[in-house]
Amino acid sequence: MQSSAKFLIIRFSSIGDIVLTTPVLRCLKEQFDGNVSIHYLTKKSFFPLLENNPFVDKLHGIESSTNEIIDELIAEDFDFVIDLHHNLRSLRVKRKLQLVDFSFSKLNWEKWLMVSFKIDRLPNIHIVDRYLETLKSWNIENDQKGLDFYLSEEDKNFEVPSVFENPFIALTVGGGHATKTLPAERMIKLINDLPVKVILFGGNEDVEKAKTIEEACGNKVFNACGKYSINQSSYLINRAKLVISHDTGMMHIASAFSKPIISIWGNTIPEFGMYPYMPQCPDRSIIVEVKGLSCRPCSKLGYDRCPKKHFKCMNEIDLDLVVAEAEKIINSAQHLKVL
Repeated sequence: MQSSAKFLIIRFSSIGDIVLTTPVLRCLKEQFDGNVSIHYLTKKSFFPLLENNPFVDKLHGIESSTNEIIDELIAEDFDFVIDLHHNLRSLRVKRKLQLVDFSFSKLNWEKWLMVSFKIDRLPNIHIVDRYLETLKSWNIENDQKGLDFYLSEEDKNFEVPSVFENPFIALTVGGGHATKTLPAERMIKLINDLPVKVILFGGNEDVEKAKTIEEACGNKVFNACGKYSINQSSYLINRAKLVISHDTGMMHIASAFSKPIISIWGNTIPEFGMYPYMPQCPDRSIIVEVKGLSCRPCSKLGYDRCPKKHFKCMNEIDLDLVVAEAEKIINSAQHLKVL
């Protein structure tokens, strides 16, 4: 038995991907047979996602280059590296540290076959379980407790508009790429048909689109895009009765809070293994997508515009189905945890 070990976990970005690594931190900390110290290497801009996590002993951050941090990492004298990013940048870190390392499978070949030829060789396994496979040498198993997202009291200590005191639906405006999100005009139609007020969430890059939606929907919406930090937005999303989201980081934060989620999928597909992860309450996740399109998925990430110019994967989303499922959830008397 190894009485103690010091691990470096690597995941540089982005919001959702980092949140999806949290079961690795928890399971390693709670199941390792001995004392374990967990350090995490990421971009400094993503520190708020992990700085309150009790399973992380120390954060290491970079602005743009791993050269900024190598000397600091070498001085830490780690025993093992768990590479949950598995790219050239993480490879440079591993080469410099020259330690025993374990990397997760990105399924690049399988994704390429699916995107390029629609040949499905994708395993039926969530990325969380692929992350956890890196710990099998220590007999670490998935505890099925889902994702973690921890907020400090300071994160919750800000003036919350009164609109958040009534039942509302949180709607994420963005998704990293235009082909992963509903066009503004379709969001407007959806919002006008939903049974309660809708709060728009997103970053600075979503402000203009959110403004267009706000102008069209009037008092039916409250625009929170670009107004709050990641952790403040997360606190507000946790107050929602329902979260409607594209394939985006806020979807995974909502999953960590076990919120009911209707996820809407465009050019990417849930089969890539990054759908809402809530093994403790899978019935709270509803996936809405247009099946049977010969062009879908067109990318494992996304584009600025539809390569085929018809954008059927989003233009043909059944908004009536989304509204019907939303009404069921809003009318439910089920009480959900609020952190």
